[in-house]
Amino acid sequence: MPYRGKGFTLIELMIAVAVVGILAMVAYPAYTDYLRRGKIQEATAQLLTMRTKMEQYYQDQRTFVGACLGGTVAPLPTPAPKYFTIDCPTKTLTQYTVRATGTGDMAGIVFTINEANTRATTVTSGTAMGNAGYQSNAACWVQKKSGC
Repeated sequence: MPYRGKGFTLIELMIAVAVVGILAMVAYPAYTDYLRRGKIQEATAQLLTMRTKMEQYYQDQRTFVGACLGGTVAPLPTPAPKYFTIDCPTKTLTQYTVRATGTGDMAGIVFTINEANTRATTVTSGTAMGNAGYQSNAACWVQKKSGC
């Protein structure tokens, strides 16, 4: 009775491993970019919330000076976002800027919004986000590599 092998040959197994490897090479960058886009939503949502609070503060106080402090209607978010640091670098009588700075694997990207609802993105080259292909834009929040 002749031998009737059951199973796979070494060549068939190597081809299957190569196909899985090629699929992984294509899918992994797309998946990591998908995760980054999800993390960006954390920053933009916090900035929009802060913008509303800043406008409420201005209606009560007729100034932006003193906002972004605990005990006001416009405190910084608590608990702090996981992937971004939120701060208010500019607060004057009639102007403000709220900034979300990326941390960890989101390092190198900064989102801002001001009293005129101007949204801007700054990406530092040579950082995690700069190396990932994201680019600065002074007119919008960059949500993906291709732009706004």
